[in-house]
Amino acid sequence: MSEAVFPTKSNLIAFKKNLDLARLGFELLDRKRNVLMREMMRLIDEAADLQRSIGTTFEDAYACLQRANVTLGIENNVISFAPEETGLHLESRSVMGVDLPTVTLAPSTPRPYYGFSETNSELDEAYISFEKVKRLTARLAEIDNSVYRLALAIQKTQRRANMLENISIPRFETNVKFIQDVLDEREREEFTRLKVIKSQKEKAAKE
Repeated sequence: MSEAVFPTKSNLIAFKKNLDLARLGFELLDRKRNVLMREMMRLIDEAADLQRSIGTTFEDAYACLQRANVTLGIENNVISFAPEETGLHLESRSVMGVDLPTVTLAPSTPRPYYGFSETNSELDEAYISFEKVKRLTARLAEIDNSVYRLALAIQKTQRRANMLENISIPRFETNVKFIQDVLDEREREEFTRLKVIKSQKEKAAKE
């Protein structure tokens, strides 16, 4: 035995209780790990779709911008009047106790900040495409951060589950078995002793 264990009934009850709690803790941690893994895999799949969408939308946006530059001239200073983004909000949601960020952009209909007298539809299409990219990028940033936090939480949960499964539970099982075996042996010795005493009394009574 790696620790001093006194084989008493009170210790047996205490170790059985600790063993039950350790098994319950492992079961809960295993469930938590599975839920976090499913959530992380779902987000990873969504991130892959978003990256493809962002890539395609970027290509469309730059193609439109290039055509706009050809028709309007690259020296046009329309872009310099782009407004600052102020509709970004950061909140959080909880998944099995893990806080995950929620990035939202204020809903709005794309409204060009430039006049129409010196621009054309190519610039409008580029503006709409870059607006879409902005919203997709915000969602992707949210997912990337969530995946990172989930990965850390899964790693931490895995360590705790491994400690319970490989250290705590076997130790409690060993202690319970040791105490139970000692108590059973004592009970057998006591039974044998009482049986001998009874036999001796019966023999003495006959004499």
